[in-house]
Amino acid sequence: MYNDYSALRSGLDAGKTSVLEAVKYYLDNIKKGKHLNAFLSVFEEESLARAAEIDLKLKNKSAGKLAGMVIAVKDVLSIKSRTLTCGSKILQNFEPLYTATAVKRLIDEDAIIIGKTNCDEFAMGSSNENSAYGIVKNPVDNTRVPGGSSGGSAVAVAAGMCMVSLGTDTGGSIRQPAALCGIVGLKPTYGRISRKGLTAFASSFDCIGPFAKNIADAALVLEVMAGHDNGDSTSAENDVNDYSHNFEFRDKLTIGIVPDLFEEGLQDEIRLQIKEVIKKLASDGFVIKNISLPNLKYSIQAYYILTTAEASSNLARYDGARYGVRASSYNDLEEMYVNSRTEGFGAEVKRRIMLGTYVLSAGYYDAYYRKAQKVRRLIKNDFVKAFKDVDLIITPTTPTTAFKIGEKTDDPLEMYLNDVYTTSSNLSGNPALSIPIGFDNEKLPVGLQIIGRDFDEVSVLKLGNYIMRNC
Repeated sequence: MYNDYSALRSGLDAGKTSVLEAVKYYLDNIKKGKHLNAFLSVFEEESLARAAEIDLKLKNKSAGKLAGMVIAVKDVLSIKSRTLTCGSKILQNFEPLYTATAVKRLIDEDAIIIGKTNCDEFAMGSSNENSAYGIVKNPVDNTRVPGGSSGGSAVAVAAGMCMVSLGTDTGGSIRQPAALCGIVGLKPTYGRISRKGLTAFASSFDCIGPFAKNIADAALVLEVMAGHDNGDSTSAENDVNDYSHNFEFRDKLTIGIVPDLFEEGLQDEIRLQIKEVIKKLASDGFVIKNISLPNLKYSIQAYYILTTAEASSNLARYDGARYGVRASSYNDLEEMYVNSRTEGFGAEVKRRIMLGTYVLSAGYYDAYYRKAQKVRRLIKNDFVKAFKDVDLIITPTTPTTAFKIGEKTDDPLEMYLNDVYTTSSNLSGNPALSIPIGFDNEKLPVGLQIIGRDFDEVSVLKLGNYIMRNC
């Protein structure tokens, strides 16, 4: 099958292939890769029926700009009348009443949604070991994690089960699995894509974004999903750029490097490969400039205080009373709440709810939550200041390549440190992209992160495309 959508579309328009053939190809790969546990549900009959419809549209020259693109969706995004579990037992039979805006915009342009992908429960995790429906395995090495929380979506693209997939990124949940699986993963600017229909983990952090094997496909999907939505008061009213046809540099940019991020704690092979990319960019005429982001060292602490606080609030609605699973045994209303949440939530979700409730409680609110909000502002100010001197910033995506399944599950703090390079962009809201740049000595993928100014996804994608083609 074709490696990118432009080639597929050319083949479709020329009659050399059909959408039906493409869908059958991906369905076959989903069956072959069943052991990876990437999908929670597959829409086989619906996808084949849609393929026939879109083939007819192509014949009549009335097909949308994504006609025949096969897309998988992380199971935290609602699709009307399709089960939405969020990787949790508490929502195992829940069917939403409407389709998320981001997904609907793809469908309206004749993309085919082939299924819902597995993820860490309520998007809480860095390894995709927290799903109530089983661990997702890395297709490069099945003994290793794919990254989280959008691990199923990353695996679906990396293993050829779809052309593009959607994930969500609250603290690195698109970029981290993209790096560990060797594909492209984009977290847009906060507010660039509507969150309507996204099950909230931390509402002021959550972003929807694409996984793809190349920059062009990610850019095209971003272009379709982006834009204001009256159904989401936090969605931005900024104009949508022509992301998918804007890859050439008129002038070489200034790229910022934070030396502190390349010191202790970073795997040697990742450090060396990123420095080789930087060296190549310098030789190609890009200006490389060392910068300082002094408050970045507090990003993990601030992130886990603020996101757990928001999670505590957002997940209060899952009580067994209105929707979701209700406990089978209880004596009164309070016991129904307690038993439903005890039985329905997994260990990591419970841990984060308790942490969030603690930092919001009387006596601790000022010491933790309010202080973390102030740190968040300082981190944002650091980025604003840095982007007065540079156009883009390059960092590692992850401290290591993919680690073994079970290696870090007994140490939550060590697991949380996997997000050390990614959480800052969620705290600040800036767009960030992870691209593959090679492999370590064990042939595991290495990722590089590019961070840009607010709503400057164009430059982020341009540099990502340049590096993937030239470095």
